[in-house]
Amino acid sequence: MATKKKATNSNILSIDIGGTSIKTVLLDENGNMLTEYLKSKTPAEATPKDILTGIVDLIKPFPLTYDRVSIGFPGYVKNGIVKTAPNLAKNKWEDVDLAQRVANALNKSVRLVNDADQQGLGVVEGKGFEIVFTVGTGFGTALLFDGELLPHLELAHFPINKEEDYDDYIGNKAFEKIGTERWNKRLRKVIEIYKTVFNYDTLYIGGGNSKQIDFKLDDNIKLVTNRDGIKGGAKLWKLADKYNIFTVEPKS
Repeated sequence: MATKKKATNSNILSIDIGGTSIKTVLLDENGNMLTEYLKSKTPAEATPKDILTGIVDLIKPFPLTYDRVSIGFPGYVKNGIVKTAPNLAKNKWEDVDLAQRVANALNKSVRLVNDADQQGLGVVEGKGFEIVFTVGTGFGTALLFDGELLPHLELAHFPINKEEDYDDYIGNKAFEKIGTERWNKRLRKVIEIYKTVFNYDTLYIGGGNSKQIDFKLDDNIKLVTNRDGIKGGAKLWKLADKYNIFTVEPKS
């Protein structure tokens, strides 16, 4: 059930679901980490049941000192409903009410957004037009202006040539196939395209393969970590209703 009700406890369980791993940490309302940062492997071809089980198992060590949950998900999300999940199980994620399922399982209030959007909230400085790349299993993007999220666009699925979209071109499967040198050349090309098209003030690059970057970045490009990005789970609960991000409450 989607509502605008506020939870009473200020602590937030922040979860980042990726094609490779599920990460989580307990945050205070200002994004400070209150527990160790934990992660576990995402099952291959993960179904909704796999992800829910993975979340429940991963958070077992955490104290129940939170009433709010933030989830970053690798796909398109609308009002707590997953529409796409290109790097998880095929044909298993269309119109999945993941926020409701997590809310029911944990008996907590849940907000669910795209994973790059959550990471963007955690890493940007809030000055001008900022873009976030996540280069991991796939290619994720988030757009923010003066620290506020712009509508999410699945830019990863724009074609970059006749045969590939950005996910195919710069995702982990491409990295494993073509190797570090060619992958870096491709990333350079993607950055140049974004510089020309978007004229961003700052670009942030995170995700597991960001550590493979071997060329000098422009002064307005910054590398960030998943640990930085998961802190966006706190800011997610400060977003106004205008973002159309609703709180999903557990059903009794």
